[in-house]
Formats: sequence, C-alpha cells, structure tokens
Amino acid sequence: MKLARTLPELRDAVAELGQVGLVPTMGALHRGHISLLAAAKAGGRPVAASIFVNPTQFGPTEDFNRYPRDEVGDLAQLKAAGCDLVWLPDVLTMYPPGGATTVSLAGPALNWEGAARPTHFAGVATVVAKLFGQVRPAAAYFGEKDWQQVQVITRMVSDLHLPVEIVPVPTARDADGLALSSRNRFLRPAEREAAPALYSALAQAAGRIAAGGAVAEVLANAKAQVMQAGMAPDYLALVHAHTLEPIEELAHPARIIAAARLGTVRLLDNVPV
Repeated sequence: MKLARTLPELRDAVAELGQVGLVPTMGALHRGHISLLAAAKAGGRPVAASIFVNPTQFGPTEDFNRYPRDEVGDLAQLKAAGCDLVWLPDVLTMYPPGGATTVSLAGPALNWEGAARPTHFAGVATVVAKLFGQVRPAAAYFGEKDWQQVQVITRMVSDLHLPVEIVPVPTARDADGLALSSRNRFLRPAEREAAPALYSALAQAAGRIAAGGAVAEVLANAKAQVMQAGMAPDYLALVHAHTLEPIEELAHPARIIAAARLGTVRLLDNVPV
C-alpha cells in the first residue's frame, strides 16, 4: 500500500497505478468505510482512499477539534482491506495561503443539512472538487447514510462536467439497525441502546407510506416515536430522492430523511420509499 503526503508523491503514485476508484474519508474508519473500499475494488480498478479532516465543512460551534483521529488504526484497516494508495494531505496542501476559489451551491444543498449547517456543503463540495482535481479518479464512492451529501456531490459533478462517476454505496448498519458513523463512539451506553429507534421509525414510516398511508400523519407518528426514544429531531421529512424537495404525497424516487440529536451526538439516517 502506497502512502502519499505531498502532491508530487501523489502524482507519482497515480502515474504508476493509473486511474483509480477513490474513497474520500475524514478518517476514524469503521465498517462503513470498508464497505466503500469493497465497492471500489469491485469496480476492477486500483483503489485509493483519502484521509483529511476538512476544516471548512465544520461550523464555528461544531466539533472539528473533537472529531476522532486515528491515523495508525486507519492505515491498518485500509491495508487489510486491500487499499492500493492512501492520500494524506495536510491543511496547507488543501488550502494554500491566498486561495480565492470555493464551490458555491444551490439545488439539493439548500435545505435540511444545508439549512441546519449553512457553510457545511460548500466546504464539502470544495474539498471534494480539490480531491478530484488532485487524484483524477475514474469513480468516487460515497455512503448513502449521508444521502443529501451524495446528491450534492452528484449534482456538482454533473453541473461542472467533471469526468468522474459518483457511486452511492448502501448504508452500513449494526445488527440493531443503527447506521455506522465515526461519531457513534461518543454515544453513552444508554444512548447507544436508544439510538436504533431512529432507523426503526424511518423504516416503519416508509412501509406505511408505501402501503398508502397519509404522509403527514405517518411522518408525525414517526417523529413522535423518535422523541419518545429520547431524541430531539431537527427534521424528519419525505423528499424527492434527488432534488431533496419536500413532497406531500408519494412520488418516485422518494426518500425519508432525518436528523436527530441524542446527547452530544447528531444522528443522520434515511430510507428509500
């Protein structure tokens, strides 16, 4: 497994490997990330992963310094998963002094996470565009747990005519349904026990809507179910799967998306309908 920490090292490695499948990460890897590696390997190309905790996607009151970091453990997992190249840039490489260009977004970036965290998706899109420019991958793999993020990146690639295929990978879950996340480690034992109620509520709601249930009533019941489990929902909505616009009756493709706070952790999840 090759490691690159500078742009010249990255260019040499990519020149040797050829076009790769890229898995962008912020480290603190778990089985969900490894499932992205597996999907990338199934694409038949060499696989690269990036590890970079991107400061521009954190708001001023968010957990940039608290975000878990474990480079040694991450590299061990990537090597065991058969990763061919790991790109480990520092902040000055990604954001040189005097930089004047960022990605501005509308469309699927505006609501939900975009409203709750107004600078978040601009930071995500900017760093992903930089990674695409540095690595020049043939394809990039993103987890469906962050459904809105996948739609934002897909739209950016389409709008900017970037020559990379965006491959969504199904959400990896624990046996009780909780979507895997690097932040789950911050859940206290009682919170971890309650956390799967979010997925349970969404899955039940999706089934009821698909069976013809009234959307507003089903969503209200799901929200109450989440609150009864001790969570504070930021939103729980039925949306068009690609535009992220809210819809009041079932149309396809559709998705139920949710964010809920549990203790110090903000849980995200979504299910198709």
